[in-house]
Amino acid sequence: MEKSCTLLVHFDKGTPAMANEIKEALEGNDIESKIEALKKAIMLLLNGETIPQLFITIIRYVLPSDDHTVQKLLLLYLEIIDKTDTRGKVLPEMILICQNLRNNLQHPNEYIRGVTLRFLCRLNETEIIEPLIPSILTNLEHRHPFVRRNAVLAVMSVYKLPQGEQLLDSAPEIIEKFLTSEQDNSSKRNAFLMLFNCAQERAINYLFTNIDRMTDWGEQLQMVVLELIKKVCRANKAEKGKYIKIIISLLNSPSTAVIYECAGTLVSLSSAPTAIRAAANTYCQLLLSQSDNNVKLIVLDRLNELKTSHREIMVELVMDVLRALSSPNLDIRRKTIDISLELITPRNIDEVVMLLKKEVVKTQSGEHEKNGEYRQMLVQAIHTCAIKFPEVASTVVHLLMDFLSDTNVASAMDVVVFVREIIETNPKLRVSIITRLLDTFYQIRAARVCSCALWIIGEYCLSLSEVESGISSIKSCLGDLPFYTASEEGEAQESSKSSRQVSSTTVSSRRPAILADGTYATQSAALETAMSPPTLVQGSLSSIGNLRSLILSGDFFLGAVVACTLTKLVLRLEEVQASKVEVNRTLTRALLIMVSMLQLGESSFLPHPIDNDSRDRIILCIRLLSNTGDDVRKIWLQSCRQSFVKMLAEKQRHETEEIKARAQISHAQPDDLIDFYHLKSRKGMSQLELEDEVQDDLKRATGEFTKDGDDANKLNRILQLTGFSDPVYAEAYVTVHHYDIVLDVTVINRTKETLQNLCLELATMGDLKLVERPQNYTLAPELSKQIKANIKVSSTETGVIFGNIVYETSSNVLERTVIVLNDIHIDIMDYISPASCTDVAFRAMWAEFEWENKVAVNTIIQDEKEFLNHIMKSTNMKCLTPISALEGECGFLAANLYAKSVFGEDALVNVSIEKQADKKLSGYIRIRSKTQGIALSLGDKITLKQKGGS
Repeated sequence: MEKSCTLLVHFDKGTPAMANEIKEALEGNDIESKIEALKKAIMLLLNGETIPQLFITIIRYVLPSDDHTVQKLLLLYLEIIDKTDTRGKVLPEMILICQNLRNNLQHPNEYIRGVTLRFLCRLNETEIIEPLIPSILTNLEHRHPFVRRNAVLAVMSVYKLPQGEQLLDSAPEIIEKFLTSEQDNSSKRNAFLMLFNCAQERAINYLFTNIDRMTDWGEQLQMVVLELIKKVCRANKAEKGKYIKIIISLLNSPSTAVIYECAGTLVSLSSAPTAIRAAANTYCQLLLSQSDNNVKLIVLDRLNELKTSHREIMVELVMDVLRALSSPNLDIRRKTIDISLELITPRNIDEVVMLLKKEVVKTQSGEHEKNGEYRQMLVQAIHTCAIKFPEVASTVVHLLMDFLSDTNVASAMDVVVFVREIIETNPKLRVSIITRLLDTFYQIRAARVCSCALWIIGEYCLSLSEVESGISSIKSCLGDLPFYTASEEGEAQESSKSSRQVSSTTVSSRRPAILADGTYATQSAALETAMSPPTLVQGSLSSIGNLRSLILSGDFFLGAVVACTLTKLVLRLEEVQASKVEVNRTLTRALLIMVSMLQLGESSFLPHPIDNDSRDRIILCIRLLSNTGDDVRKIWLQSCRQSFVKMLAEKQRHETEEIKARAQISHAQPDDLIDFYHLKSRKGMSQLELEDEVQDDLKRATGEFTKDGDDANKLNRILQLTGFSDPVYAEAYVTVHHYDIVLDVTVINRTKETLQNLCLELATMGDLKLVERPQNYTLAPELSKQIKANIKVSSTETGVIFGNIVYETSSNVLERTVIVLNDIHIDIMDYISPASCTDVAFRAMWAEFEWENKVAVNTIIQDEKEFLNHIMKSTNMKCLTPISALEGECGFLAANLYAKSVFGEDALVNVSIEKQADKKLSGYIRIRSKTQGIALSLGDKITLKQKGGS
């Protein structure tokens, strides 16, 4: 039978100690040897050894010792040895230690008294404790607080024993009297804890009698008071008004632990605006006063919870929350910005944006190594603010455009994407943004930022002066033509021979990449250059133009973007320039630039030639400028912009739908009771109590109190573990909550015999771990027993719980019966929830994650979209591919799905399917993740469910 354990010590089994050696050391006179021998004996006992012959030796040679360490170890030894026989009777030799314990309780040294009292707290044998009760009570009046506080704990443990109320029936009165006269805070805390656990009414009376002095109580006692208030208010909700006033008064405590607990208690007990505001203010104070980053993150989590349930109050405190940006930790800053962005309103938007602007300016100092990443966060935050409140865009866009030349490419990309969106959504800012962009374009260093900036120049330069300035800026950044001379080409050929081995290795490094439609493409080194900070081939950006430098480094994708931008500008120049001569001159120069780029790409001057896509694009631009038609002009000058407007509208609609989905609230039942606030009696109620009553009524009316009860869903989680014909029937109700799985097993004895030592033996497979083994039970005929088992989960992997029920019957004690239980499969879907991420983030993770599971499509479903919806429903994932991209009937479908686990793991899925001539679907579902478990588990789930109809 399993026993409770109050002591755990590491034991190295590689060096076992012999019982004879321990016995000799204990019989000797050397104190150090006795201490070592006692330690070895305790470790052997803790690891299942039984050394019965040592007991008498210890009584004879160790008991009389005056050494404090020996006495402490002796008590540990007595704590873990068996003090009862198989029938539960106390062993006769235990009487020998009673006199020693009584002597210890009267010892002149307070340490011996204290540790003995602590030892008595762990004793369950009434026969040993009963003669010691007078000595325990005497220690309540000892001069030293260490003795008194342990004496109170001993009284509490005696009173909580099964026969405790008969042994010490006056314990609550004694402790209450002790509490009124005690001065030591730890002793008072233990005494109040005893009343809280054993005589709750007395604890409440003491609390209200001494309510005026409560602020002077120590931190430990105040924490127990808060525990008492929680317990009382849960049991009797009608009286919580007067307790909430006590909590608010404790918010003035000097202890940060107390005020944190007070704030949490207020939020859990009350929805009154005054109480919530007090809690939120407390959290904001802790956020600024505490230096520990872990504490700040915990407090931010609490504020995030408040934001969800009490947004209108949190809106008032958004500037206080933003003060946490002073912390250099990026996680704290990220969480602070995320909370604040959901609290912006027309009233506070100007203040929030002003603070964010100041933070952006601070990042220019370059003192902190992660300033670039922080600046990226701030730019994204300002971008979100400008989308929600377009009127603030004019105040921030010009400041942010200074960072287009940022060395942090991700930050600069966020700025240019922001500018691209603002120039479309705020037509009044178009002229100033274009002017500023043309002035600062030469400073941009990154190829991706250049590409986006060139698209903006090509689309939004509308007047004659803007078009001419745009063409002029591009020409100056490209420098003089041609890009190379014949002599330079010869030198390049010579140098390339010596370095060809290295170059070929570099250029031929190709790896598969996922495109926006979910299909694979081979990603070459040329594209890698465009996707990373540029490598400068000749000189620096200050000596030659940025576009020239990037193109000479082999970035022909950027060259194709330059060609497209020049084409758009020349086409627009034909509309706004009256002089045909000027138009033709500009057109010729543009054609010369494009031809020069083609010539550069096809020469041996660079280590690798131009890629086919870029070459075709540049040739298309040359043909278009040589022979322009009205239809083509319309496509280049209007359709591109219209597509961008559609994309923004789709994005806005998607965000609006998400907000609506989050805002869905449950409704009350038709027959629920409604209390009318104005008809209530207000006699004797404070303003806070009235507020709390009103909020409770509102919650009841809107169904917040009843939204957790889903009985139908609970029935789905009951699993049958044994058959109906088995002598013991068992079924389990499985509750999965993040890192914990609780099995509530109902065991029914269906026989006419009493089952003894009935034990539920469980084992796990996968990343599951049993917290404790269930105990042995005796089950009377036709009675049932509820057995709980706790299991910890450490990762998102499908786990299996299996086991047996073992018991003995009263007719045949020697024979054990074993019933094998059905396996319980813990579903990966319990840990996975749909999530969103950007296309860029999805592709970055897809390239980074090393575990891939490829599942071939095998289904009876014949419609591509129906199959995709079936996979999404089966895997609990969200489709990132927009609906507009999935429309139409073409026989092909490619989509990206994404989900996140409760452990923070990302699950990426790419579905690529094709409809065959026989109407059947074929293709593959690829799953990628950082860990093997989630990839394999999701693959198994998809293989099981993809057939359809189940």
